This record gives sequence, C-alpha cells and structure tokens, in this order.
Amino acid sequence: MQVLDKKIVFVGGKGGVGKSTSAAAIAWNASRNGSRTLLISTDPAHNLGDIFNRTIGGTTTDIAENLSAIEIDPEIETDNYIKGVKENLNGLVQSSMVDEVHRQLDTAKASPGADEAALFDKLISIILEESEHYDKLVFDTAPTGHTIRLLSLPELMGVWIEGMLQKRQKTNENYTQLLNDGEPIEDPIYDVLKERQERFSKAREYLLDGSKTGFVFVMNPERLPILETEKAIELLDKYHLHVKTLIINKVLPDDADGEFILQRKAHETQYMDLIKQTFTKQELIYVPFFSYDITSKQQLDDFSSYFSAKNQGSSD
Repeated sequence: MQVLDKKIVFVGGKGGVGKSTSAAAIAWNASRNGSRTLLISTDPAHNLGDIFNRTIGGTTTDIAENLSAIEIDPEIETDNYIKGVKENLNGLVQSSMVDEVHRQLDTAKASPGADEAALFDKLISIILEESEHYDKLVFDTAPTGHTIRLLSLPELMGVWIEGMLQKRQKTNENYTQLLNDGEPIEDPIYDVLKERQERFSKAREYLLDGSKTGFVFVMNPERLPILETEKAIELLDKYHLHVKTLIINKVLPDDADGEFILQRKAHETQYMDLIKQTFTKQELIYVPFFSYDITSKQQLDDFSSYFSAKNQGSSD
C-alpha cells in the first residue's frame, strides 16, 4: 500500500464505512514496522478509544510501542482558540473596549464554523510541531463533508488573510505618510496576521506535497458511498489534494454461503464492477467483511494484513 510510505496520512469517507478502523489499522501497521506513529482523531464521534479498548481523550496517550493517539475535542479546542485570540488582542484594544470585545468573542464561540476554525488551528499545530517528534501522523477524520471543509481551509484562509494583510498594509502606509512624518509605525495586528499566514502557508505546503502527504478514502461496495466518494475526490482535486488510494471495506468473502448472503453477494458484484470503472486512477485495497468487530490489536493485525500487494488493484 503506497500510502503507508507517506509521512502524513488522512483517512476519510462516509460515516459508518470503517474510517476509524482503517486509520487505526494503518497506524498500527506503521508502528509495528518501527515507525513512531501518532494517530489523531478529528471526528467528534471518537471511536479510537473503543477500538483500543481504553480511554484516550484530548492529550497524547501511549497506546503501544511506537504508537500514540489523541482524540481532539472541538469544544475544548474552540475554548483554547478564543482564549488565544483574546491574548493576541491584549494591549491592542482600548481598556474601555476590552470587556465588550471579550463578550463578542465569547458569543462567537457558538457561531457556525468556530469549531472548524479551532480544529484547523489544532491540525496545523500537529502538522508543524508534532511532525518533528513522529515518523508518521495518521488522521482519522470526520465524515466526508466536514473533512473537505477542513482540508480546503488552508487555501481559503490563506486568500482571506492575504486580503487582510494588503488592507492593513495600505492603511499603515496612509497613516505613515499623512500622520507620522513618513516614519514606519509598529502594527502588532499586522505581525499577528503575518505569522498566521506563514503557518497556513507551511501547512498547505505539507498537504500539497505528495511525497509527504497521502489521502485515503474508505468506502463500502454500496451505491451511496461510491457516489459520495466520487464527488469528494472531484472536489478535493480542485484544491490540488489528490486521493490516490481507496480502501474497499466490508467486502463479502467468496466462500460466503446461505441464500440471503449469496443474493447480497450478487448485488455487491455490480458495485465492485462500478468501483473499478469509476476509480481508474486510484489504488484499490480490498478488505473483507469480518465476522467480528475490530476491537483488539490482534484483530488490527488481521485487518492490516489486507494492505499487502496481493489485495491491491489499479487500472493505471
């Protein structure tokens, strides 16, 4: 599985298709091969703790040799994000306005997109800081739409901040010429924006670097996951984020028996053909429908064994 060679791996897909299990298996497989690995859940409905049968939470937790995990809590990260904004504004706002600005920021915590902005900030911190301490970062993301918004934020926020910086610079130039006798002025807000622009830029470089970052989508051989995955790949392509690997999960085994299962298998075969026709540019990894839930390290071994070459297919 070529994606296992990447420094950073994002695992996405429709809800319920097996994203968390796939991400856990990728991380487990990497750690077993000697890579110091951090497994990160950005899905509010965290499942990693259930898979490893232990509490993980919002701090980095050692799971096994070479493997650590963290479940990012959007509410906690939003609180931290707003707190950071308040600290950045200290000394920049008139004392008489501080309470009102803080009140508005507290209100903003409940606004649409606040949790995504905070989650994005945490994601950038992990990519830029934690990557120095680990050989591999594996992200277990939220269902498809949320993932697309999260991954597209570096480009969108970069454009927005560039516009803010240009306006701020123009204002400063006008102030310098008209009111400050041509002497440059200090602008802490401009400095803060510039620093964030540089962080966004570095994060975007990581995401766009195909030698460092890989994107995996998980699907089941069913109509809705196929359609959703096709749309997601097309949309991410527009942001130059290319999904080159798909895990086809819960494929009925060839030796399945019983009238109901055989009918289901015949139905599934149509979708398996559709997958091959639709995703001609992607590496395809086939994982069977297990008779048990994946809730132990031995079972993760069983799952990750299907990442080997004999279970891969591509129409390239």
